[in-house]
Amino acid sequence: MAQKLWEKNFEINKEIERFTVGRDREMDLYLAKYDVIGSMAHITMLESIGLLQADELKLLLAELRSIYALCESGDFVIEDGVEDVHSQVELMLTRKLGDIGKKIHSGRSRNDQVLVDLKLFTRRRLRDIVVAVKQLFDELIGKSEQYKDILMPGYTHLQIAMPSSFGLWFGAHAESLADDMLFLQAAYRMTNRNPLGSAAGYGSSFPLDRSMTTRLLGFDSMDYNVVYAQMGRGKTERNVAFALASVAGTVAKMAFDACLFNSQNFSFVKLPKECTTGSSIMPHKKNPDVFELIRAKCNKLQALPQQVTLIMNNLPTGYFRDLQIIKEVFLPAFDELADCLQMAAYIINQMEVNEHILDNPMYDPMFSVEEVNKLAAAGMPFRDAYKTVGLEIEAGTFKADRNIHHTHEGSIGNLCNDRITALMEGILEEFHFQRVDEAEAALLSLP
Repeated sequence: MAQKLWEKNFEINKEIERFTVGRDREMDLYLAKYDVIGSMAHITMLESIGLLQADELKLLLAELRSIYALCESGDFVIEDGVEDVHSQVELMLTRKLGDIGKKIHSGRSRNDQVLVDLKLFTRRRLRDIVVAVKQLFDELIGKSEQYKDILMPGYTHLQIAMPSSFGLWFGAHAESLADDMLFLQAAYRMTNRNPLGSAAGYGSSFPLDRSMTTRLLGFDSMDYNVVYAQMGRGKTERNVAFALASVAGTVAKMAFDACLFNSQNFSFVKLPKECTTGSSIMPHKKNPDVFELIRAKCNKLQALPQQVTLIMNNLPTGYFRDLQIIKEVFLPAFDELADCLQMAAYIINQMEVNEHILDNPMYDPMFSVEEVNKLAAAGMPFRDAYKTVGLEIEAGTFKADRNIHHTHEGSIGNLCNDRITALMEGILEEFHFQRVDEAEAALLSLP
C-alpha cells in the first residue's frame, strides 16, 4: 500500500480514515490534470533555484507529460489506498524515477498544492461557462431580431398590462446574461492569481521564485501575502459561486417563462416536440420537462454561495479540514450549469413563436395606455386622459389601436440589440483567455 504524504510510523484507524478521506478521492479526479500542470511549473522553478538538477527536471517533466496524457484520455485513476491526487501523482513518479520523484514536494504543502489546482480548474471551467453563456446569448439575440415585430402581452401581477414583443422578451434575457458576464469576469480575475509558494500558509525558507511560477502558469498576478493566499481557500469558491448563481438566476427565470408561455392557456410559444415528454396516461401531453429541469437545477445552483459560505464562515485564519467539503458542492456545479446552458440554447434555437396572439380580443385592454398617451400628447391632462379611457373600458366602448410607435432606446421599436451585443463583446475581450492558452501550451512543451 502506498504511503501517505503525511504518514509517519503508525497506522490510522480505518474508520477514521474512511470518514476523513470522504469523497476526496472522487472529487480529486476533477483536479488531476491541473495538479500535473501545477507540478510542472513548480519543479521548473525548483531547478532554477538549484533544488533540482537539469537532468532530473527533464525526467520529471517527461513523466508528468505522460500522466497529463492519462488525465486527458480519462485513464488516470487514484488507486485504492492512495489518499488523494497529489499522493497518486507523486507515487507514479516515484515508481518510474525512484527518489527523484520524491523531490517534487520541496517548498510546497498540500495546502498550496490544492489551492493552485483549484485555481487552475476554476479558471478553465469559468471559461467553459463563459462560452456556454455566449452561445445562449447569441441564440436569444438571434430570436429577438427574428421576431422583433411580433407583439405579445406584457404582464404585471400576471395581469395583462401593456404591449410587449418577442423581440423584447428574448432580448431581455440576452441583456441579463451580459450583466451576468460581468460577474463571471470578476470571478475569473480573482481566480487568476497564483497561490503557489504560500506552502502551509506561512511561506518557505527555500528561496522560491513565485514570479516565475506565476508566469509559467499564465496567472495575471499572485496572491502576494502567503497568509492571505491560504485565506483565499473557500473565498475564491464563494465568489465564483455567486457568479454561477447569477447566470443560473437568469436561466431559471427564462425557463419559467418558457414553461408558462408553452402552456395551452397562453400558447405564446411552441417547443420542438422532440424536446418534450409525454404522459403514461394522457396521450395528448407534451410536457416541457427540459425547461422544468433547467429551472430546478438553476434554482439549486442559486443556493451554492450559501452552501460555501456556511461551510467556511466561522473559520479563523489558517487551514482546516472543513474546506474539503466545499469541493463536493463546488466542483460538480460547473458541469450542471454548462449542461443547463447548452440545453437552453438548443431549445431556444428550435422554439416557434405564435405570431397571432393578439387576434384574440381579450388582449385589447393592454392598448389602453397607448390611447391615454395619445390623448395626453394632443393636450389633454394625463389624469383626465386616464379617466376618459378608463370609463370607455368600463362601458365596453374602448377600441384598441394596434398601430403602436415606440421609438426610445430599448423599446419595442428600438431594441438596441446592437448595443447589447457590443456590451457583451466588450466584456468578453477583457478575459484574455489566449494568454492562459499560450502559457499552458508552453509549459506542456518544456523539454
